Amino acid sequence: MDDVAHMRAALGLARRALGSAWPNPAVGCVIVSAAGRVVGRGATAPGGRPHAETVALAMAGPSARGGTAYVTLEPCAHWGETPPCANALVDAGIARVVIGAGDPDARVNGQGIGRLLDAGVEVATRVLETEAKDVGAGFLTRMTAGRPLVTLKLASTLDGRIATASGDSHWITAEPARRMAHALRGRHDAVMVGVGTVLADDPDLRCRIDGYRERPVVRIVADSHLRTPLTARVVATAGEAPTWILHREGVDHARREAFEATGVELISVAGTPLGLELSDALNALGEAGLTRVMVEGGAQLAAAFLRDGLVDRIAWFHAPSIIGGDGVPAAAAFDIEEPSAAPRFVRRSIRPVGDDVLTELAAGAA
Repeated sequence: MDDVAHMRAALGLARRALGSAWPNPAVGCVIVSAAGRVVGRGATAPGGRPHAETVALAMAGPSARGGTAYVTLEPCAHWGETPPCANALVDAGIARVVIGAGDPDARVNGQGIGRLLDAGVEVATRVLETEAKDVGAGFLTRMTAGRPLVTLKLASTLDGRIATASGDSHWITAEPARRMAHALRGRHDAVMVGVGTVLADDPDLRCRIDGYRERPVVRIVADSHLRTPLTARVVATAGEAPTWILHREGVDHARREAFEATGVELISVAGTPLGLELSDALNALGEAGLTRVMVEGGAQLAAAFLRDGLVDRIAWFHAPSIIGGDGVPAAAAFDIEEPSAAPRFVRRSIRPVGDDVLTELAAGAA
């Protein structure tokens, strides 16, 4: 039996659930019968339930007995709204389970594997583990660091400018790159911008690709003093797609009530002389269940995340143009005095998107 091929198929299913499965991980499951035929496929449903194993087992039915289940993340071992997936696999008569990556959740963390072994199920682990951890990186970050994975998305000219000196940024990149950016939104639980971007551009922040995802992207505004206008699009459409505002403690009570009346969720976090304490903000988002957040700007917010070492990945679109030194930089100043102190990233991929180029990077020493 080709374990790698079937696990690769399960990973493809898991990727489809990215952005919609939170607070649960995006997991894929493929069930192969004893005769070697694929009889079940599943991914974590929007909202996190049912789990991938449950979906795949329901499709497989009696054909699962004696078969092999390929699961991208260790099956859960705890009771929640549904029985543990490890139990479900045992009850279905699965003879062998192949797992991509372990689950560091304290309620699982080897207990799912243990339950399978105790029931006499053969278990193989760490099959395409690197790819499985990559797909599950958001959930794994929340479990180990208490916060969501952060992707910084930038769209700039070749010289790193996101707008002209007058602030005009329409459009730095072309339509194919903008569509790709919406697809990236769709693979994240939430999109975050600073209040400056709301005041300057009044963005909508939804994933504008029809049918791309069932569950709306959470829109987050980092706004220390609740300066976001009540007429802003993210506020006016809070009933259609969730809007959360991160603000400092002690803001005006009447202002809070006005936002809450629109359906906006307000999250109070610690402040600093420069704005919000971003570590505190991310911890609050992790407690709310988010696993993957894409930060879209502007320059001040990008600089703050980079300065605090809170950027896990970068998705940078470069347009084949140059604005010059008087343009607005992709990241504002954040007091780097020596090149050795600059945040370092490793290139994961680079590809053309129309006339533009998308470079994807991950945190780490080059």
